[in-house]
Amino acid sequence: MSAGSRRIVITGMGAVTGLGLGARENWEAMVAGRSGVDYITAFDSSAFQVHIASEVRHFNPEELLDRRDVRRMDRFTQFAVYCAELAVKDAGLELPFATEEEAARIGVIIGSGIGGLIEIETQHRRLLEEGPGRISPFMIPKLMVNAASGNVSIRYGFKGPNTAVATACASGAHAIGDAFRVIQRDEADIMLTGGSEAAITGMGLGGFDAMRALSRHNDPPQTASRPFDKNRDGFVLGEGAGIVVLEELEHARRRGARIHAELVGYGASADASHIAAPEPGGRGAAQAVVQALKDAQLNPDVVDYINAHGTSTPLGDITETKAIHAVFGPHARRLAVSSNKSMIGHLLGASGAVELIMTAYTISEGIIPPTINYETPDPECDLDYVPNAARKAKVETCLSNSFGFGGQNDSLVVRRFVP
Repeated sequence: MSAGSRRIVITGMGAVTGLGLGARENWEAMVAGRSGVDYITAFDSSAFQVHIASEVRHFNPEELLDRRDVRRMDRFTQFAVYCAELAVKDAGLELPFATEEEAARIGVIIGSGIGGLIEIETQHRRLLEEGPGRISPFMIPKLMVNAASGNVSIRYGFKGPNTAVATACASGAHAIGDAFRVIQRDEADIMLTGGSEAAITGMGLGGFDAMRALSRHNDPPQTASRPFDKNRDGFVLGEGAGIVVLEELEHARRRGARIHAELVGYGASADASHIAAPEPGGRGAAQAVVQALKDAQLNPDVVDYINAHGTSTPLGDITETKAIHAVFGPHARRLAVSSNKSMIGHLLGASGAVELIMTAYTISEGIIPPTINYETPDPECDLDYVPNAARKAKVETCLSNSFGFGGQNDSLVVRRFVP
């Protein structure tokens, strides 16, 4: 930890992805090496080059949320509020809080790369077909990126710092890092934080495919996402959310909270290179990792496992591999590295949050989830990617990496909690 900072632990976790509803359900599916990728059902994709995605299926927000509230939220906000409810319950937080003072010490920071894209498309279609008088008065409150954090704050009456982060695919990790800093600065005792995304739409799919960022390996869908494999051809679009409860250690102890893991370091940097492609040498990514380890006051050789950004793009996976070599030197060969995106696709702004949750489970359960669909080694991706099957291992210290368009780089350091 940084000198003089407060210790911060993870006491609650909630997640929804194409693998299921709930953090534990997702974890068990990942350990089993299941894929959440399938043919798109949200809309007719027959006119597109890409017909696959990792959709959240069987999601009924009314199981936890009021029907009227649901109608006033875009799907990405529904995911976030749903996961916040799961995380609050997992943390054992007693609600509502009795005093204004307590509520003022709890904040919310939730990231999203795109926000309410479904609402944008819906209301644009209405504008063209029915005219401006038919645009919904709820359009702006539904599509804005801070709709997720705002609705979570309102639901629970949390009156501490409340912001949103929009840094493309690094949004969830940035949000968690920002929340970490808020507690370190003694501006809050608890932060609900993470990321949410729902961009499986015609515009979302078409836009990413126009960039040639998506895999066109449509058949079978389950094998399309293949991080670090030589035959990877792009990422698979995913949706979902991950929310964690970060809590100052003594506050958690006083209420007898269960602790999943300890968050001990955060680093961020910019490539300052290209708006959509990573800096080829991986220097920006490496800088974020170095900063995170410095913040945690840890040497690189204590890291056991890296939950990689690992998107399955030709350039991105090579760049991340180069960054790992640059930071860890010979120790890179002893590290386990795997990508959850091989199973859930790329959740864009929600990725970093879901992956942090899986990293916490890796520590507590002593199992490293695999990189599935790894068949043909790439000479330029030459690390131990835990291919195709989960691995039992004693894991004490982990990194969770997230990178995004705009040259955004984030790294979070998680450790087994030691009193």
